[in-house]
Amino acid sequence: MSKIKVMSVFGTRPEAVKMAPLVLKLGQCPQIESLCCVTAQHREMLDTVLDIFHVKPDFDLDIMEEGQTLSSITTKTLGGLTGVFAQASPDLILVHGDTSTTFAAALAAFYAKIKVGHVEAGLRTFDKYSPYPEEMNRRLTGDIADLHFCPTLQNSENLRRENITDGIFITGNTVIDAMGYTVRPDYPFDLHALGDVDFDRSRVILLTAHRRENYGQPLENIFSAVRGIVERFDDVEVVYPVHPSPAVFNGAHAALGGVPRIHLIAPLPVDAMHNLISRCHLVMTDSGGLQEEAPAMGKPVLVLRRETERPEAVRAGTARLAGVERADIFEMACTLLDSQEEYAKMAHAVNPYGDGQACSRIAQAVLSHFSLGPAPDMFLPKY
Repeated sequence: MSKIKVMSVFGTRPEAVKMAPLVLKLGQCPQIESLCCVTAQHREMLDTVLDIFHVKPDFDLDIMEEGQTLSSITTKTLGGLTGVFAQASPDLILVHGDTSTTFAAALAAFYAKIKVGHVEAGLRTFDKYSPYPEEMNRRLTGDIADLHFCPTLQNSENLRRENITDGIFITGNTVIDAMGYTVRPDYPFDLHALGDVDFDRSRVILLTAHRRENYGQPLENIFSAVRGIVERFDDVEVVYPVHPSPAVFNGAHAALGGVPRIHLIAPLPVDAMHNLISRCHLVMTDSGGLQEEAPAMGKPVLVLRRETERPEAVRAGTARLAGVERADIFEMACTLLDSQEEYAKMAHAVNPYGDGQACSRIAQAVLSHFSLGPAPDMFLPKY
């Protein structure tokens, strides 16, 4: 074949952050025709990432609507991609992670008999309702995919236990590659919301909390713990980019609005978020991506969930599973703020998620699959 036609399909901001550097890398390969299709499952949040990385989609389904449901996202993606695939005839599509766009795109490709590569494959909690719906999205995508680009050895072992043994590559996580584009020591925070944050004199905690399974009492527990931390340590400030979901937004403002040294701000562009991680003292999150991004910059992570599909950071020592009970969260945070030794143990742990070469490995794996080059080396850090 002359050129392999590879189409990257994604729809949300987290997917875009991790797929944009891969789109750019594929575009640099003379043997690959790189195409990009977005579903716009998230619209504005997606577009900011595309602008930062200067990625212009070849196809845009623009499916986002007010009050959209998991079913509407899936059906509109499935229908829209049917036409896109018929028009573009890709040899391979690449999907990322665990969103409804991911599963629907993989299913549409299966119906069209197009090969599927799954970026960030093999993550598991083994509880199909946690995280919901992400756990089942990634499991179902794994069953469809022909190529599995696993960030870690653990991810590949998860797939093998499910009798998925072919087409597995251990690449590291593309989010580490993305941070090579976004993090700068001279990054100017020109956002009004961060103007009052004293990065020089305060220990800044970056907080994110938005998971569906944390709605209700778990979020209330998290907010109560955070408020208690700020009241105990007068040199601590909290920056919380609040998710626009009403369940999160309303709860956050009711519990934390107006509390001194707690900054409730709008979601940040990816470059501002990455640079905020690099300058903060500690990360508290129920996000998946932050569990990978913060270790790359030596920032301890407290995971505000009962379980995580990213256990490598816990084993490596750069993250701790804090759960969703107020007392546990408060105690773990206080330990890191009180003890320089405990903080240093986490801050200096090995990052298990990547070395900035994941996109190159994925591109090489694609070429290898089509007999256009050797297989890539594996990412196997020691910790």
